[in-house]
Amino acid sequence: MSHSLFPMRRARLQRSTLAVPGSNPTMIDKAADSDADVIFLDCEDAVAPPEKEQARKNIVQALNDIDWAGKGKTMSVRINGLDTHYMYRDVVDIMEQAGDKLDTILVPKVGVTADLYAVEMMINQIEQGMGREPHVQLEALIETALGMANVLEIAQFGGRLEALHFGVADYAASLRARTTNIGGLNPDYPGDQWHHGLSAMTIACRAYGLRPIDGPFGDFNDPDGYKDAARRGAALGLEGKWAIHPSQIALANEVFSPPAAEVEKAHKIVAALKEAEAQGKGAASLDGKMIDAASERMAANVIAVDEAIRARAA
Repeated sequence: MSHSLFPMRRARLQRSTLAVPGSNPTMIDKAADSDADVIFLDCEDAVAPPEKEQARKNIVQALNDIDWAGKGKTMSVRINGLDTHYMYRDVVDIMEQAGDKLDTILVPKVGVTADLYAVEMMINQIEQGMGREPHVQLEALIETALGMANVLEIAQFGGRLEALHFGVADYAASLRARTTNIGGLNPDYPGDQWHHGLSAMTIACRAYGLRPIDGPFGDFNDPDGYKDAARRGAALGLEGKWAIHPSQIALANEVFSPPAAEVEKAHKIVAALKEAEAQGKGAASLDGKMIDAASERMAANVIAVDEAIRARAA
């Protein structure tokens, strides 16, 4: 192991991230009683320009009126892009009026670390000016060619950054990639055309202590396609996936929750290696297979997720 280590900046249960347009108060109310681990109220792409101001007001009201913490929700807001005139008012109004009810701000289309610096500077100043302790963290959407080209530098930003999300729709547009469905696969490509982007982002996250989260799957009438995409992400090491429709929440929670048999095996691995250590051995045999310290680290990951799920349920 390298002497340079970057521990997880903040662990959160984020199997499912429900996207909710800030312009629709009814959907916001329903989201509060959903099974989503994380909810982001959207100021950006899901809100038409004439509705931006009202959406911002709806979000402030919802953050203040609903007991999100009591419902076990991690709350986020996706602000508008830094290339728009909506962004600064999103940060100022929401932070000043409801920042104490917010967990993270999701910054879209991050291309360079300076994008995060700009938002963090505003958050710092608002919290200091209002006498609040530092609380609101940052998540970044990697959804452009520029963002992916700089993903390692972005992951090293530090500060309040705790997660990167893969925004497949804008990423496809940025690459001018041919796709038939947001997050779906093009049959003309021999495999998963999003594999490189997801893998590169996940590697950057794991190297620098961030959570990697997969983005949307557009066809909410195709649960099998959604689960296939989620399984591919889970196999790469991502921690969760967006739900753009309530029906996708249960699918994400299922795929990103370790099965009971996997949890049981993880505990057996830990126990077997403890027994081997007591005998002066660095490795052991379990169910006819060799296990060692790396096996224990993989098992610990499974156990940690299971414990987080149990804690949320409690």
